[in-house]
Amino acid sequence: MDLLALADFNLVARHGGFGRAARAAGRPKATLSRRVAELEAALALRLFERGARTLKLTEEGRALHERTGTLLAELDETAAAIASGGAKPRGRLRISAPLLFSQVAMGRLAAEFAMKHPQVQLEVTTEDRATDMVEEGYDLVIRVNPETDESLVGRIFLRDRMVVVASAMLARPPGNRVVPAVVRGSGVGRAWQVGTLGGRSRIPFEPILRLSSMIMIRDAVRVGVGAAALPISLVSRDLEAGTLAHWGDVEGPEITLWTLYPSRRLLSARVSAFLDHLKLAFPQGTPDELAAYIGG
Repeated sequence: MDLLALADFNLVARHGGFGRAARAAGRPKATLSRRVAELEAALALRLFERGARTLKLTEEGRALHERTGTLLAELDETAAAIASGGAKPRGRLRISAPLLFSQVAMGRLAAEFAMKHPQVQLEVTTEDRATDMVEEGYDLVIRVNPETDESLVGRIFLRDRMVVVASAMLARPPGNRVVPAVVRGSGVGRAWQVGTLGGRSRIPFEPILRLSSMIMIRDAVRVGVGAAALPISLVSRDLEAGTLAHWGDVEGPEITLWTLYPSRRLLSARVSAFLDHLKLAFPQGTPDELAAYIGG
């Protein structure tokens, strides 16, 4: 396969048209059209649906673009690194991260990384939904307790746990009396199962406030409106200061934050650099490290 023709095909696919690709690359439009046509002839496949004013990838064209675009970018990156005498991270790095982690830590992490690696153009998108990394063009995603995906590999870089807390002004009622609670979104459930030094217990609750953000929930609990289940990293300083009281650790799965990337791709220098950056920030990956980073 002609790599130059393949590179021109990916250029057109990335920009969504021959004209836009030609302007971006400073190349003649006719040359790009001819080379894509030659690639289609060599593969015996139609890679683009050509309309009067539109150009759209065929199913085969989309598959070819997804599977070869990243490889070509890595070839360019490797060649540039060799030419410059070292494997310095460079180029665009797109990351998707969950909302809470982004709110409390990602701004500082991104800024420190950008200062350390000025040749990397870092873009961070905040979202909790599952993403298709290849389809949406992400190099790395951070997710909380992700489902198993055989197309991705990754590692845990942080652990956390949920605790039930309330304002120190709000005493925990005796027995099984219902407590007012602040919950996230439309979450169901009417009791927390918690573990304490005295053993296991059940705390029944009645939602009186529903909020979409853990930070909003923490701020509401600080006021004294009710109790809530929150990550220990988010409230550890309040617990140390005595402004919030610890009612117990919520029983359930451990909270784990993962970095994930496509397994079929060699790890690029910029992704490796960001993974190293996370390891430096959270060497042990404990809730205390995250709490210290948030408060730092």
